[in-house]
Amino acid sequence: MSVEILDSETIVNFVEDEAAFGAFIRERFAHLDTNHDGLLSYSEMLAELQSLRVTQNDFEIDVKLDPDEVSSVYSALFLQFDRDLNGTVDLDEFRTETKRMMLGMANGMGFLPVQMLLEEGSFLMKAVEHETAVMATCAF
Repeated sequence: MSVEILDSETIVNFVEDEAAFGAFIRERFAHLDTNHDGLLSYSEMLAELQSLRVTQNDFEIDVKLDPDEVSSVYSALFLQFDRDLNGTVDLDEFRTETKRMMLGMANGMGFLPVQMLLEEGSFLMKAVEHETAVMATCAF
């Protein structure tokens, strides 16, 4: 993990760079597709959904969550990805929903930069790394 500064433009620029965003999505999808069938099942997506940390407490207060409620949250998130409701997520569904979520985060952040603790390999970290690479090529 590392502390990074980013703003909505960082995320939008990454998502709009079809080559960079597409490559990241294909890599992430392939990593999650453990049985290599070209589709993501709920069990394959579960770790990714858990990495969104929607049930994590930000204030370090130990709150016991109802396991059924947690399961319901992850099932609802999976359905966001499974657009055709066939029980699996294909690459296009994964790309579409990931893009929608990232643009939603960007919209919610506004234009002011924020400092965040980001996990290596996370979507937001990839956006920061993309911005750093672009800035480095523009410096010359």
